[in-house]
Amino acid sequence: MIIDLDTLDPANLPAEVAVSAVSMAELATGPHATNDVDERARRQDRLQRAEAAFDPLPFDSDSARAYGRVYASVAAAGREARGARAVDLLIAATACAAGLPLSTRNGTNFEALEGLVDIVVV
Repeated sequence: MIIDLDTLDPANLPAEVAVSAVSMAELATGPHATNDVDERARRQDRLQRAEAAFDPLPFDSDSARAYGRVYASVAAAGREARGARAVDLLIAATACAAGLPLSTRNGTNFEALEGLVDIVVV
């Protein structure tokens, strides 16, 4: 959701927003994931604005423990829990450990987490 933050209707967002360090790491890859100079500049600008606006929630030992529960829930549902999906699950584990809802544009990425994380599709 953070990549779309400036295009979302503020009325659909919570009053307070937190960002995980894992989300910031994902955002940091953006400028390096394109060869288009203009797109790289847009992504770098987005990264710098996010870095200035947020003090990210760390992926700490509580998050690591929560990741085990998140992974088990997803795997038990027969969904992919490794590879590129693992990043989404690390973000979900951070929200789980912090007791915070996870707002996302891609609710299907977080299916099978009922009871662990409140997923809010915006």
